[in-house]
Amino acid sequence: MGDADITLRHLARRRPEDLVRALVPEGRPVEVLGWVDSQVTNIERRLDKALRLRVDGEPRVLHVEFCFALRDDVPDRVFEYLGFLFAALRLEAPGEPVPPIESVTVILSGRRRRLPATGKRRIAWPGRPFSGVHFRVDAVYQRTVSELRARGSVLWLVFAPLARNATAAALRQVVAEIHAGAATAEERAELYTALLVMATIDPWGHNLLKELIIMVEDKEEGLLRRTPIIGEMIIEAERRGEQRGEERGERRGEERGERRGEERGEQRAIAELLGRLFARRIGRRPTAEEERSIVERARAMGAGEVEDALLDLDGEALIRWLAEPIRPS
Repeated sequence: MGDADITLRHLARRRPEDLVRALVPEGRPVEVLGWVDSQVTNIERRLDKALRLRVDGEPRVLHVEFCFALRDDVPDRVFEYLGFLFAALRLEAPGEPVPPIESVTVILSGRRRRLPATGKRRIAWPGRPFSGVHFRVDAVYQRTVSELRARGSVLWLVFAPLARNATAAALRQVVAEIHAGAATAEERAELYTALLVMATIDPWGHNLLKELIIMVEDKEEGLLRRTPIIGEMIIEAERRGEQRGEERGERRGEERGERRGEERGEQRAIAELLGRLFARRIGRRPTAEEERSIVERARAMGAGEVEDALLDLDGEALIRWLAEPIRPS
């Protein structure tokens, strides 16, 4: 889930208003104040999955968790995160009331049967009144393309490959809408990267990744192939699929080669996003050695840990960190 999570968090930070618009009750006036960026004493854990809001003029906090599936540990993770978040907000303004917090888990795959609209983590003794946490469940993969489109933002269009009724024709329209709705060519590339990453998850077995790559390439006249690492993603997926088919002469081998190419390509797409984050912090693209260090650290530590370092460290400290040996986790 790390790769999809890093991609979606990156886009969410670019478009927090679009994220909030779909998750706050319709018709309520909302002002986005920014991301919570605190750390709890002695526990270095970023809290940048939470947004400060003003809803109907009152302070609120919205916590959004992107999850590959609604696994058994998700309620534990939500409960744990809210504990950290509550403590950070309380320490930040001693004596002030902590704003009400709501958690939403955005689920990318899972069972075919409808997921519940809410989840919970109960910690009370059996037979006692409820104590714990409730959270909302937004199973985007169980939505239709039209439902995602109705959320009114290109941010939510990147989830279209997950939709239960996704088709090549529907995704062609989604690609056109992203092309028209993205503010810059850089943002389009990031949105298309997320779109491709979502297509690799493929919870319904639509198998639309290859067609989606062709659609984007046709629409953008080679934009993805001109983006170094994303271009490698496409070429690698194609090459591995062909190579496996030639070596084994069997459909099973061909599918396995394509799948491995897609997985490796997904990692390279994430490296491209991390490289762009580096560029925003330092003011230049990473050197070949720095990019290699970013990729190796993402593989060894997880993309989320590398993103945290890129956000937390200042310029000189970040350069030194990338030059240090990778410590085993």
